[in-house]
Amino acid sequence: MIATHKKSTMNNTINTEDYINCLGQNARLAAKALASATTAQKNQALIAAALALRANKAALLAENSEDVNGVQKSGKPAAFIDRLLLTDERVEAMASALETIAALPDPVGRRLAQFDRPNGLVIQRVACPLGVIAMIYESRPNVGADAGALCLKSGNAVILRGGSESLRSTRLIVACLVKGLKTAGLPEHCVQLVDTVDRAAVAALLRCTAYVDLAIPRGGRGLVELVRDEARVPTLLHLDGNCHTYVHCDADLNKAVDIVRNAKMRRTGVCGATESLVVDAAIAPRFLPQLVAALNDCEIRGDEIAQRCDSGIKAATELDWDTEYLDAILSVKTVENLSEALAFVDCHSSRHTDAIITENIDAAEEFMQKIDSAVVMHNTSTQFSDGGEFGMGAEIGIATGKMHARGPVGLEQLTSFKYRVAGTGQVRA
Repeated sequence: MIATHKKSTMNNTINTEDYINCLGQNARLAAKALASATTAQKNQALIAAALALRANKAALLAENSEDVNGVQKSGKPAAFIDRLLLTDERVEAMASALETIAALPDPVGRRLAQFDRPNGLVIQRVACPLGVIAMIYESRPNVGADAGALCLKSGNAVILRGGSESLRSTRLIVACLVKGLKTAGLPEHCVQLVDTVDRAAVAALLRCTAYVDLAIPRGGRGLVELVRDEARVPTLLHLDGNCHTYVHCDADLNKAVDIVRNAKMRRTGVCGATESLVVDAAIAPRFLPQLVAALNDCEIRGDEIAQRCDSGIKAATELDWDTEYLDAILSVKTVENLSEALAFVDCHSSRHTDAIITENIDAAEEFMQKIDSAVVMHNTSTQFSDGGEFGMGAEIGIATGKMHARGPVGLEQLTSFKYRVAGTGQVRA
């Protein structure tokens, strides 16, 4: 079994700022070495880390049980506990994700474009690592494994700051990643953990402009807004997932029931879960009773028309249209037509993922063209908004902005580029 520290590795004789700067300095040095590592080395590290996760599964589940017990005593909701909980299947999924990432093409060194100039210069745009990434996230310990693996394969050093509630689990996950790095002869500081529950460490990390090239928050609106407001380093924001599914009047209602149930209930605590259902009023009397029967384990809150369709639907308030529940609760808004649906979704969406269910291709095309979200879908569950499902192996988050990266952030999105210019002695007049 891999040994891990049982308490913070931050020396009490140094302050938080110094501790974070030390992590940053180590990460910068490691990133320089990792940028020139071979694909074979990076893949070896990932495969060895996957093996370490499997070999230490019992210990990891035991540490996670301690984390979960602590959270249960504090009265956290079931959806929060589900995000924190590790099982045999989830540990295996983490290990498999590392192996999948190892099998993906190396994004570093890709030639993105080439320009042959009239003066004989050959200019290439080539993908390169970003450098040092600070990953700040809450509750879900598997995020540490995904982020560590994606950063490693894309040539970036990463500093992980997970939630205090998952610290025991995260320590062991990071130890497994470090085991992989050592096996491949790569610097162990390529993946580091901010091993303290001191909240000041987050602020210090966001101010660490000397060493951190990009900060990525993954968690609730409070965390993301904290990073947005306090960061001095560049950020890649992942806002909340107020995802919508719109059931159009030309939908196959049986198909729609199956899709909506999956989109809402497969895992209620993930950011790709549908939180708000939009339904054409013309089909609501037929569709909503079917849906209520299928969602007997979900609280449904609707407008007046929706409530008249089924007595099992409670009254919604204006707050419901903008709420990411992360729980077994669904809001239902009825609309007259596609235009009204577009206006409602545009007003209330968090720009994460929105879907339309319809057999009308023209309606689907108009919805997917006009809805300005990172991911738009037709006739499928919003829970497919996931880097693994997109063939990325895993994701570091779903970016809801428009700069640098948008949607699932995988290997390619964790690279920048530089220009390589080759000449034969040209001088500029």
